[in-house]
Amino acid sequence: MSSEPLTHDPVVEITQVRDVARDLVVIPNRGVELVPNIGVIGGDHSVLVVETGMGPRNAEKVLAFATEYAKGRRLYLSTTHFHPEHAFGAQAFTGEATYVVNRAQAADLADKGPGYLQMFRGLGTSVAGQLEGVELVTPDVVYDDAYELDLGGRVVRLRAMGRAHSKGDQVVTVPDAGVLFTGDLVEAGQFSIFPWFPPYDVDVSGLRWIEVMRRLVATGPDVVVPGHGDISGAQVLADVRDYLELLRDETWVRRDSAMPMETIVAEVKALMIERHPKWAGRDWIEKGVGCLCAEHA
Repeated sequence: MSSEPLTHDPVVEITQVRDVARDLVVIPNRGVELVPNIGVIGGDHSVLVVETGMGPRNAEKVLAFATEYAKGRRLYLSTTHFHPEHAFGAQAFTGEATYVVNRAQAADLADKGPGYLQMFRGLGTSVAGQLEGVELVTPDVVYDDAYELDLGGRVVRLRAMGRAHSKGDQVVTVPDAGVLFTGDLVEAGQFSIFPWFPPYDVDVSGLRWIEVMRRLVATGPDVVVPGHGDISGAQVLADVRDYLELLRDETWVRRDSAMPMETIVAEVKALMIERHPKWAGRDWIEKGVGCLCAEHA
C-alpha cells in the first residue's frame, strides 16, 4: 500500500509454491504490492490457511489450492490482521473452513473494515476490481490472548500480539517446524508499513511495535514468513527491530530540538534511505515519523 494509485492487479498466483517444512507450504507474494505471503499448514486431520489474499476472487483460488492440498482434511482459516489484502477474502471460505482470529482483530474487522474497504477502493481501478463484491464476515472462533489449534500430530499456536501495526496483530507459530508467520509486523526488504492516517486511523503504535519485535526476536524461529517479501531467517526480525528503534531515536532527537515537522521528516527519511538504499516502500518512513512524533514522551 502506498500513496500512489496501483498500476497492476494485486492478484494471487498459485505459482512458485514453496515447501518450507514437512506438510507446510507458502504461496509467495512474488514481490507484488498488496499481495501477501499465504501459508498452508497441514496436520493429520486438518489444514490451516493463513491469509486470504485481497477479495473473493483471489481467495477462491487460495481455497481451491488448499482444498486440493488438504485431500479431505478439515480446513481452518486465520488471518494475521484485518487489512484488505490479508483478510478481505474470508467470505470465500464460509461453509468450507472454520475462521479463527483474536478478539481485537475481530473488533477491527467489524469496526474499521467498512472504512478500509472504501479507502482501498480509492487506490485505483485494479484494487477496486479485486474488492468488488466483498462481504465482511464474522469469524467462527474468537480468542483473547492465545489459541492452540490441533491439526492432528501438529499444534499451531495463534498469538495476539497487542497493538503494534494494528490493534489486532496476530502471529502464527508452527513449533515443530520452527516457522513463524508474522503478517505485517515484518516485511522483508521493505520499510515498515505504518497505517498512520490521522484523524481516521491512529491505532498503529511504533513504541508497542518495538516491544513486540523484541519479543519475537527472543523466540528464535528457524524460518520467518513475513507479510510481504522473501521468506527469511530470524535475522529479519532483528532487522525490523533495529530499524524501528533507529527511526524512533532519530525522530525523537529532532523533535526534542523543536525542528519543524517538515525538516524532521526530510532528515530522517534521508538517513533511513542511506541506511537501507535497496528497501522498498519509502513513503512509509514519513508515516512512521508522524506516528512516533505523536508518541513522543
